Amino acid sequence: MLKTNSQPIILHTFINQIAENHQVRSKFDLLRKVRQWFDAIEVDNPEFAKFIAKLIPAQCPFERDIILFGRKIVHIPPLCKFNPLYDQFVGLRFRALCYLVDECGEDIQSYY
Repeated sequence: MLKTNSQPIILHTFINQIAENHQVRSKFDLLRKVRQWFDAIEVDNPEFAKFIAKLIPAQCPFERDIILFGRKIVHIPPLCKFNPLYDQFVGLRFRALCYLVDECGEDIQSYY
């Protein structure tokens, strides 16, 4: 049986063990190589930059409001943040748009 006086100590120890396990798991990243590969892609071709800017959307396309008879029934939040490679895709699109503006002198308003 646990004594009342020792419960906070045991609970504190248990919480510390959980936190340490979480830190170990977060350090182990299965997609690290894929993220590094996406971050290493250099945009140095106008056709490739245009392809990337058109392929990756400017806004998350999944956010929706379901409206029935003029009333909002359900709101589906943007699910892009659940994509583990979301930041890499956005970074690649940003690099492509920067290349189009800086190197090619193009107007990128049509990509938004």
